[in-house]
Amino acid sequence: MISYKPIGIIKSPFKEPKGTPIQPTAAKGIAGVIEIYPEYMDGLKDIEGFSYLILIYHFHLAKESALLVNPFLDNEAHGIFATRSPSRPNSIGFSVVRLTRVEQNKLHVQDVDIIDETPVLDIKPYVAEFDVREGGKIGWFEKNVHKLSVTKDDGRFAN
Repeated sequence: MISYKPIGIIKSPFKEPKGTPIQPTAAKGIAGVIEIYPEYMDGLKDIEGFSYLILIYHFHLAKESALLVNPFLDNEAHGIFATRSPSRPNSIGFSVVRLTRVEQNKLHVQDVDIIDETPVLDIKPYVAEFDVREGGKIGWFEKNVHKLSVTKDDGRFAN
């Protein structure tokens, strides 16, 4: 068995999945706070030097997964590993958020597409030279990505 211990929680304006933006780029300017538990505060040293952070978290409200899902941006079923669905075999999510300031154990961020009280498992600095890949194929998203700014979570993956 593999188990993880949260390092903190996310505070956001979204109290339930329904109505939440489905990706950080569709949540531009939405503020949140990552509260890091005191025993992990030393791990925040030098984090203020980064503009963006990769948050890895537990989809605590997601229902049990299926291997074929109808994702938010399409009406056709796709394999779970070809989607960003929150209902996954391991309920792990990630988002790239903008760091605006650090106050002790609180990371103030923007572009939050995460439900309030979501457990944070890890934080990594976003480094464009490591994380950006230019010109890659985006599969079925290519014909649907234009829907991102108007598509919100409709509750289909929540308990």
